[in-house]
Amino acid sequence: MTALARPTHGRMIGGVCAALARRFGTSATTMRVIFLISCLLPGPQFLLYIALWILLPSEDKAKTRAAW
Repeated sequence: MTALARPTHGRMIGGVCAALARRFGTSATTMRVIFLISCLLPGPQFLLYIALWILLPSEDKAKTRAAW
């Protein structure tokens, strides 16, 4: 598994689904479909997406921190 960071390439909106897909070894499209299907269920999916968008560092920033 790789570090959880939003990639700079392959993003659709915020890169959250692409980051989760990379982390768990699946395609970004599969993760996006899973997210869209989960939105049909009751729960705070959009709030979780926004929170991850804010909390997950961008890949560029993660590399800069790793260099320290």
